[in-house]
Amino acid sequence: MPDASRRRLVASLACLPAAPSLLAHPAASQTAAFPSRPVTIVVPFSPGGSTDVVTRLMAERMAPVLGRPVQVENKPGGNTIVGAEAVARAQPDGHTALMAAGTTLTINPAVQRNLPYKVEDFAPVTLVSTFPFAVIARHDGPADIPALVAAARARPGRITYGTNGPTTLTNVAMLLVLDRLGLQMQDVTYRGDAAQLNDFLAGNLDLLVVAGSTALPVYRNRQGRLLGWTSAERVPSTPEVPAFAETSPGLVAQSWFGLLAPARTPAAAVERLNTAAVQALGDPLIRERLTNEGQFLAGGTPAQFGDFLRAEAERWRPILSKLDVPQN
Repeated sequence: MPDASRRRLVASLACLPAAPSLLAHPAASQTAAFPSRPVTIVVPFSPGGSTDVVTRLMAERMAPVLGRPVQVENKPGGNTIVGAEAVARAQPDGHTALMAAGTTLTINPAVQRNLPYKVEDFAPVTLVSTFPFAVIARHDGPADIPALVAAARARPGRITYGTNGPTTLTNVAMLLVLDRLGLQMQDVTYRGDAAQLNDFLAGNLDLLVVAGSTALPVYRNRQGRLLGWTSAERVPSTPEVPAFAETSPGLVAQSWFGLLAPARTPAAAVERLNTAAVQALGDPLIRERLTNEGQFLAGGTPAQFGDFLRAEAERWRPILSKLDVPQN
């Protein structure tokens, strides 16, 4: 080819638009594709509860980060099983996530014989919070933990406490308290905190065993005595109330809330969900809400949440075996 022709060919090629390189930025290409439609966070509880409210607050703050609406869908039932199964079977593209509870992946896999999902069916996004349970006595009951121990030993099996079922974390937490302190009490099962609270306020139940969202209004309204928390340390919103671990070192029974996606969700989508969720948790209103309900704010990376889930499973497995929690 003559030099003049070669120069004209090179010049014409230089004017063509450059072809995009798929090899150069594959992760960026995947990230840009997500989300392509609204994201749904499934809450495995009824509307109006603490988990539902906090999830909706988070969804509002995640939407601007993701550039798409984030909606909340309630799927209660089966001790969180209904909602968890729905997400486990959802398309693993990041557009469906689960606000799981400790019961979902800590207790259910250990005590449910035919559980329709496995821990491996989920990809951790971020741990939202951890929280202990409160033990509240009536005003005519024990005034503190030592008094509760003395009363229970004086009347073995006579003091009643309420929980939401034998395989819920509230019941497991109380079984652990009784085991560590060498006490016997009578469990009364209710369908939700509201029914338990009504019986307690009517004087038909000696002790409430509930999370902070139910416990703290009772305590602040002087409707009962908050004896202690099943945490390793005192809850910041009630520094005057001891932890049971102060009486029995190592006596810790906590639950948690965390965001998960279906397994095999692309890592880029998981990372974007994580970024949006962690930024939402930094919002002062959400931080205040969680703290005021006796929760410890978490956050962190997907890997850290995965490590947390493995540690929780290892910690609870021998406890559940020892406590002989019934299988369903």
